[in-house]
Amino acid sequence: MKKSIQCLAACLLISLGTQAQDVYKNDRERWLEIAKATTPVLTETVKRPLKTVNVEKDEKSFQGWKITPKYSIDSLFNRSFKKNSGVIVDFGEHLTGFVSFKIEDNGRAADAPLRIKFTFGEVPAEVAVPFDPYQGGLSRAWLQDEIITISEVPTVITIPRRLAFRYVKMELLGSSRYSDFKLSDIFVKATTSVNTQAAPLAASTPELIRKIDQVGLTTLKECMQTVYEDGPKRDRRLWIGDLYLESLANTVSFKNYALTKHCLYMLAALSYENGVAPSNVFERPAPHPQINPLFDYALIYTVALKEYLEATGDKETANDLWKTVKQQIEIPKKYIGADGMMDYKKAEKEWWVFFDWRDGLDKQAALQGVVIWAYKNTYELAKMLGKEAEVKELPALIEKMTQATHKNLYDTKAGVFVSGEAKQISYCSQAWMVLSGVATKQEGAKALKALATTPEVVRPGAPYLYHYVIEAMIRVGMEQEAKDLITNYWGDMVNKGADTFWEVYDPKDDFLSPYNAYLVNSYCHAWSCTPVYFIRKYPAIFQK
Repeated sequence: MKKSIQCLAACLLISLGTQAQDVYKNDRERWLEIAKATTPVLTETVKRPLKTVNVEKDEKSFQGWKITPKYSIDSLFNRSFKKNSGVIVDFGEHLTGFVSFKIEDNGRAADAPLRIKFTFGEVPAEVAVPFDPYQGGLSRAWLQDEIITISEVPTVITIPRRLAFRYVKMELLGSSRYSDFKLSDIFVKATTSVNTQAAPLAASTPELIRKIDQVGLTTLKECMQTVYEDGPKRDRRLWIGDLYLESLANTVSFKNYALTKHCLYMLAALSYENGVAPSNVFERPAPHPQINPLFDYALIYTVALKEYLEATGDKETANDLWKTVKQQIEIPKKYIGADGMMDYKKAEKEWWVFFDWRDGLDKQAALQGVVIWAYKNTYELAKMLGKEAEVKELPALIEKMTQATHKNLYDTKAGVFVSGEAKQISYCSQAWMVLSGVATKQEGAKALKALATTPEVVRPGAPYLYHYVIEAMIRVGMEQEAKDLITNYWGDMVNKGADTFWEVYDPKDDFLSPYNAYLVNSYCHAWSCTPVYFIRKYPAIFQK
């Protein structure tokens, strides 16, 4: 169903693009030049493995595998590789970059090519479970295994593909029976655009919160490449939803605002011809968007620009990109009825409406909420730039939609907001009713608290939605509940050995995957880094 919606949206967008004039025709080239000029310089750090390890079955460990030490790394480099085939090395931390290795003779010179299979894993299961047969919904090529044929020894070879990993498994697939060789070095040139240290937390910060913050910082650092990547293993591109959450976390930690500016300009320059901000864009081989319009992400672009202005005071950039904001707020207007309610069914047919990786989630309430939220933020941005007259219709439209949403979606008896014909109750709906201001503070707190005892409530499926749930909790004064959610959800990942936070996580299902293959999940994913934002923005809640 999701694929058919995306295909329909792509067809609709292409149709619009061919029928309408390019609304950014006079700005694209200049915006792209600014984006190129602000491309960050990556720092490189050479890292080598710390030890060799075994990966053993353990039902109590994440995905059923645990790491145990084997022998020193020096022993690997000094021994025949023929006797070490299948060895796994541990770099001790998640790294993103280009891997090189050195092969030397060990006795008689090699008289035939060598063939070695490298498998790279962010988590232990990736170097323990066979990748094939693969039946996932994404390309098999995302899985990080490479077969290298070596014709000359000694040699140093750099694997051309950029990799994201902690563990490396090396298996000998072929060599001469008459000669021997050894692996004498393996290292990675790790890259990131982060070149500063985040400020230390208060001494009173609980130890688990401190660990969550550190893993969140590592996640953010690994995803901050030449754009805010969604995941350095997969999909390795700039998505608006990830940009927004990464930029929030960056604002309270590394403060690399040049990267945020670079990404905002990249998205503007590559927007579709009808003015819609692209859900995601690629940098290489030449900058280009994916034809995959996403309703809620397009609206989030406006809020990301406002947050950037608040953090930096850079009115020049905000004024320059203001026209993109005005284009995004036009998107919902064709779906808003005379009664103030969005035509959700029509919007869902013509767009990819996301909000969360959770099958069966009804998104009517969330769509109402995100439109109101985006309109409010747009009007605040307009006031900051002295452009209220250009969006003078927004206050009345916000009020009309707010009243209609409350009237049609609030169940006064149950004290929760419902969504769709089945009147579904979900965390997603309550969060967006709070963030949009449709729910009063009292109503929002009552609704969020009611979820714990609501039968068949639809829970979040990924850290992305949990961010908005926590933000909503803080908004209505549920500070302890917000802290508990971070310590229970992200803390559970830490307790299961996470070096970086994962794309999807369900405490009751270690094998959850939106792609029908948990090994292709991203285990360092940008939208999971946001505990950093909450821990540092609200120290009174999280650092005591």
